Amino acid sequence: MPKHQLLDNVSHKDLRIITEHRPEYGDTASYTAVFISELRDVQGHYPVFFRKNSETAQFEAIALFGFAEQENLYLDDMGWHASYIPLTIQRRPFLIGTQNVNADGIVTQQTVVHVDMNSPRISSSEGEGEAVFLPQGGQSPFLQGISSVLKTIDEGHQQTRAFIDVLLANDLIEAVNIKVQLDNGSQNELGGLYTLNEEKVAGLSGDTLMSLHQQGCVQHIHMILASMSNMTALIEKKNKQL
Repeated sequence: MPKHQLLDNVSHKDLRIITEHRPEYGDTASYTAVFISELRDVQGHYPVFFRKNSETAQFEAIALFGFAEQENLYLDDMGWHASYIPLTIQRRPFLIGTQNVNADGIVTQQTVVHVDMNSPRISSSEGEGEAVFLPQGGQSPFLQGISSVLKTIDEGHQQTRAFIDVLLANDLIEAVNIKVQLDNGSQNELGGLYTLNEEKVAGLSGDTLMSLHQQGCVQHIHMILASMSNMTALIEKKNKQL
């Protein structure tokens, strides 16, 4: 069960984080949310789909890692085998939180950093992992990097939500049922996923295309469509595993 704490340089002065990627560090999920700001890197390695978030029922973009629950075909005991790892994986065990700040009677929300102290990435051995704070209490280069990742994620939620709203407004998202036939004769079927309707994308009028281009959406649409070529590589990874 997660144990979220507000990060500070007193309570967590000796905190160190394991940054390797292996199954025992909680990297076995079969997908993760991704953001349009990282699509250029994501689409080079992973197929990108959409799904409805179980808590909000809103669409989110995801990178697919496997065909079964807790199956990450990019991961083994030697590490993560892709040159780019999505931001939502990079940020662990840190997450964005908010707290109310009262300034002259005006209450505002301030973004803060939380850490999951029950994460398997929390180092329990002296000298193991990356230090979060410097000996004198300042932020380590590692924490500065994490803060940058969290800021990008925070901004990415809004940017990606706006992009998906445009796709929905133009009726470009459709449900898809993924059926994969493996070399051993077994079949894997994935439900609950959505993708872009290529025919509708190709049939967009010039005025609509111009509008989408002005909103910065056309490039993202093409990158998502191009990411589908990674399904072949993902199937090959599954066959090799079998």
